[in-house]
Formats: sequence, structure tokens, C-alpha cells
Amino acid sequence: MNQPQNPVAQVSDHAGISGGLITLLAVSCGLIVANIYYAQPLIGPISAALGLPVSAAGLIVTMTQIGYGAGLILVVPLGDLFENQRLVLMMVGLAAVSLLAAAFAPAPLPFLTAALFIGLGSVAVQILVPYAAHLAPEARRGRVVGNVMSGLMLGVMLARPVSSFITALSSWHVVFILSAVAMVALGFVLRSKLPQRQPTHALSYRELLSSMAHLALNTPILRRRALYQACMFGTFSVFWTTSPLLLAGTYHLTQRGIALFALAGVAGAIAAPIAGRVADKGWSRPATAIAMIVAVVAWLLTHLAPEGSLLALGLLVVAAIMIDFGVQANVVLGQRAIFALGAHARSRLNGLYMATFFAAGAVTSALGGWAYAHGGWVWASALGLALPVLALVYFATEKAGK
Repeated sequence: MNQPQNPVAQVSDHAGISGGLITLLAVSCGLIVANIYYAQPLIGPISAALGLPVSAAGLIVTMTQIGYGAGLILVVPLGDLFENQRLVLMMVGLAAVSLLAAAFAPAPLPFLTAALFIGLGSVAVQILVPYAAHLAPEARRGRVVGNVMSGLMLGVMLARPVSSFITALSSWHVVFILSAVAMVALGFVLRSKLPQRQPTHALSYRELLSSMAHLALNTPILRRRALYQACMFGTFSVFWTTSPLLLAGTYHLTQRGIALFALAGVAGAIAAPIAGRVADKGWSRPATAIAMIVAVVAWLLTHLAPEGSLLALGLLVVAAIMIDFGVQANVVLGQRAIFALGAHARSRLNGLYMATFFAAGAVTSALGGWAYAHGGWVWASALGLALPVLALVYFATEKAGK
């Protein structure tokens, strides 16, 4: 098959990236990643409408997570093999079709199948992030990745309150229909605006997947940054799994009140571009320590006032912002570090990095729910606190300059 003489690789690695394209990539990542989180606050109405037993209602979220996790390992590495624009468009198209299927699903099995493919299609975001790194010059790579990641994290944080508000005004079906329409529109925009990038690899798909084990075993910085973020994303997951339970129980907040609380965490999105700029200046090591310490302090703040008091609620809001800030800063610092290892394997490195801490988030969410059920906020916050402390202990073993 005849291809241009690597014009795209030259464009991606040397020509830089415009502010308009950075904005498009950030917005795209936010819109796509939101698909994973829309259903989280809607488990009740969706399970009731489909006749799904309460005991199985958690599958509504779990199936999307399974699809996304599988995509990180099986689809994202293809960014090192296939033309990136086409791969992104295929995944966005899959997400659009799956969202419509979920909206009109008549029974639990069709909905859960659609949820699986919503997660799989949404891994397009993790193709776009290393794509942005390819386009960015070395001196600005951290800043570009940080700006794109700020859009992604805004999508994560806004998805839940947005889906709650839309459902309160209409129904959960409308959430999925509107998102499907957004994916179709986004696909047309990306098709016309994204520069093509054709990797130069001649690997087969099997060889590509096999090479990921080699990368995991022989890339110390990947393992270290992935474990840092596993702890940080774990503490994020514990907080956002258990704080709604605390707000509904101790503070008697309604679903809308909890949605407004979730909006407060959006303020932490400013961390991503800041972290990118800091990383470009070579200050990743101290910034990593600060991100972890911020998360530790956040959990301690939640115990400074009597539980249920107005002051305690205010401190919980501050803690939400601080935890989001620390987690978002750390993920960008990690990506800046692994993307500096070379262009040839960025998609695979990003897939391994994301899959590691995404799995940690799924496990800690379950542990957080168990801890809260058995020991309330004391147990939940102890678990949440232990994770960034563990990260700090591991960080202390990192040699300066590594």
C-alpha cells in the first residue's frame, strides 16, 4: 500500500501545534471521556427503567469500565501502528453508535452490551493525548499535554453533575442521545481539522501487544510513574466513591446538592496546565512531592471540624479541590516523563500507564465503598490517606535526577 514518504511524522514531530488545535484536542478529550462517567449518578433510574435488580445495578458502571480498560490495552497501542486520525474517528464512531444503543435499549442485556462498547470507544482520548505530544515541540510538550489533559479532566468532573441535571429536567435517555449527537458532530470536526499522523512501525498487531510486556519490564520510569499515579488515582476514587455517601447521609444533601458539590472539584482542573509548565522547566521531582503532599493534607482537613457541621462541609469542599488538584498535576507530570522516552512507543506507554492506575481506581473504589459501609468516614478517609502516604514513601526511594 503506497503511502507518502512520512510527511505526517515530520509534521508531528517538527512543525509544532497551534493554539486552536490544542483547544480542539482538549474539548474533544473532555467530550469523549465524559461518556464513561455519565451513568455513574444515574444507576438508580437506569436500573429501575430496565428492570435490573438492585444487586446487579453496579454493572451499569462496571461494564463501561471493563470496556475502557480493555481498550487501553488492546486499542490504544494501535496509535503506534495505524494512522492516528482514522483510528480516533473509528473509536468516536463506535462510541456514538453505542450511546444510541444504550439510549434505546429495551432490556438489561442490550444496555450492558452497549455500555461495554461505550467504554471501548471512549479510549479515543488516550490516542489523542500522545498524538498531542507528537505534535508538540520538546520545549513545550509538557504545556501542550497539560492543556489537553485539563480538557480531559474537566470532562471527568463535569460529566456526573451534567448528567444529573439533564436527567432531573428530562430523562436519562436524553443524556445518551445528546452525547451520541455530540460524538457525531465531533467526528466531522476532527475529520476536517486533525492533521494525519502515520507511524513508521512495521510490527504486526501480535508483535505490538507482545512489545508492551517488554516495555513494562524494561522501562523503570514507566513503572515508577504508573505506581505513583495508581496511588493518587486510588485516593481520588476513594474520595469520589465515598463522599457522596457522606453528603447524602450525614449532610442530607439531595442529588442536586451532591451534583453541585461535584462541581467544586472542577476547580482542581487548573492543575494540569500548571503541571505541564512546571515539567517543561525541569521541576517534575519537587512538583511530584507537592502533588502527593497536597492529597495528604486534603484528607487531614476533613477531620478538623465536627462531622456534620457547616465548617466540616466547607472543609470537605476544599479537600475535594485539593485532591483533584494533586491527582491531575501528578498524571500530567507522569505523562511528560514517559512521553520524553521517545516517539516510537508513546501510545503503548500511555496505554500501560493509564491501564495501571485505572485498574487501581476500580479496586480502590470497591475498597472505599466497603470501608465506608463498615467504618463510616473514619475508615474511608484512613484508606484515602494511606494511598498518597504510600506514594510518598515510594517517592522517597527515587534518586534525584531520575
